[in-house]
This record gives sequence, structure tokens and C-alpha cells, in this order.
Amino acid sequence: MRALIQRVLEAKVVVEGQTTGEIQHGLLVFLGLGKSDTLEQGQKLIDKILKYRIFDDEQGKMGWNLSQPQGGLLLVSQFTLMAQTQKGLRPDFGPAMPPAVAKALYEQLVEYACQQFTHVQTGIFAADMKV
Repeated sequence: MRALIQRVLEAKVVVEGQTTGEIQHGLLVFLGLGKSDTLEQGQKLIDKILKYRIFDDEQGKMGWNLSQPQGGLLLVSQFTLMAQTQKGLRPDFGPAMPPAVAKALYEQLVEYACQQFTHVQTGIFAADMKV
């Protein structure tokens, strides 16, 4: 499982001209799921992301987590994060979880994130998204 985490002032996901998820300030998280990943691993990752102290506090130091500036969390599935690129000139997506299994796990992780945090938005699994 890999997560690419980006602090943002604003972010949105657009699919076929329609906005499917949007936050003002907070974290944009691209999530790649591997073949051996489990729900428990994903829940631990979500918990960690929500607790990361990567926002400036009153002293200008990274002392606040996502809830302290009342930010949003935008979760986007991104299987390309699982690509192996050590050999050749084409990425190998073999380590990525098969789509049907990945969709079910991704949806469970989104549900878990929504239980843990109030401001969660998402993209659409396997859609052609503009982020």
C-alpha cells in the first residue's frame, strides 16, 4: 500500500465534467493498493494520515494535524503508485491489487475514513479523473 500525501489550499476531482469531490484546505491523498494489502493495514495508514502533524501551528511549526485547522481529506485511488519501474522502460503494474478486489478495499477504507473524520471527499474508483 502506498500513499502520496500533499497538503493543499484547495483540491477537487472532476469526472466527465462533474465535480465528485472537493476540499478547501487539507490533504489530497493518492492511494495505491497492492496485492497483499489488508483492511487492517489500510486502517492503520488512515489513522496515521489523520494524526500526522504537518500543518503549521500558532508558532509556525508543524505541530497540528488535519483536524486542528479543520481541513478536509480528499482520497483518490491511484493504482499507478504500485508500478515497478526498476527494469526496462515500461512500468510493471503486476504488484497492484486486481481492480475488483481493490475497489472493495478502497470503499472500505473510505467508509473507515468517514467514521474517523468528518470532512472526507473522494474520487470515483477506476474513473478517468482530473485532479
